[in-house]
Amino acid sequence: MTAAVTPVELRAGICEALWAHVSAQDLAEVCVYFGLPPQGSDEDPFRSKRGYVRTRLLSKSLDELAELARKVTAQFGDEDLATILARLGAHGVAGDLKNLIFAADGPKPRIVLRDAISNVIEIVEHAEHCLVYDRPLAEHGLTWDDLTDWWMQRCRSTAARQDAARGLYARLSRSLANDVERFFFRTYCARYADSAQVPALIPQVYLHYDPYTRLQLGDKPGHLTFQRMDFLLLLPRRARVVLEIDGVQHYADEGTPSPRRYAEMAAEDRALRLARYDVYRFGGYELADTGPSAAAALNAFFDQLLALHPAA
Repeated sequence: MTAAVTPVELRAGICEALWAHVSAQDLAEVCVYFGLPPQGSDEDPFRSKRGYVRTRLLSKSLDELAELARKVTAQFGDEDLATILARLGAHGVAGDLKNLIFAADGPKPRIVLRDAISNVIEIVEHAEHCLVYDRPLAEHGLTWDDLTDWWMQRCRSTAARQDAARGLYARLSRSLANDVERFFFRTYCARYADSAQVPALIPQVYLHYDPYTRLQLGDKPGHLTFQRMDFLLLLPRRARVVLEIDGVQHYADEGTPSPRRYAEMAAEDRALRLARYDVYRFGGYELADTGPSAAAALNAFFDQLLALHPAA
């Protein structure tokens, strides 16, 4: 978290936003809605709305204040608070992580919506070929350490942590499609030797899911063309970064340049960016030589990317 915004400034911004948009009569109920319960029986929002809110914010950390500020901004559209948040850098994707399905190493899973109201899904076929991360996402994102904890619980592993991490790495690697993807993954994961708190690079993540194929739909519109991301990073403060390695299939049909394919890819990129995902594409050609120079170029990119999303 950048030091350009202090807890004092965030607290003041939240207080001002609630003061401006909520009446004294409704303030107690709104505070409870945002997870700010009463602190004492002698408090009175009619005496000072700002003071009423500020008392509830004094124990909050900078990350907790930032998360609350995002919710308040989303609810009321306060421009001054949004300006403060913008100085924190990438503000990330709205909403909670619910279904992280990744590392498919076999046939496409068949998914049904078990409870449409609660957005509960179930994989009813080929579940053995993919992984599903089922824990809440922390404010710091998803680190290799977090993913290893989840993996050890999933496998009921009693192995040494380092051995379990190697097993997880091997399982994720099996989902990769080619040598270039494996080189990309291996180069990034070498960082884990220095710190388990490095964000996990998650391969083959389903962002969209379409039960029908383009062949089944024929000429009918509606097929989701790009359903899986090559790699995803879940970074601090809800930032989500998509990393794509573009082979010839992204812009050509059977070796012939295809304006249609390129247009579909460009449209998908725009949609992702509007949903507050950051998208970075690599041409397969620039990584074809999986030697020291390509590794150095990748590491320079990773250094710059992670510097934009510090953990604290």
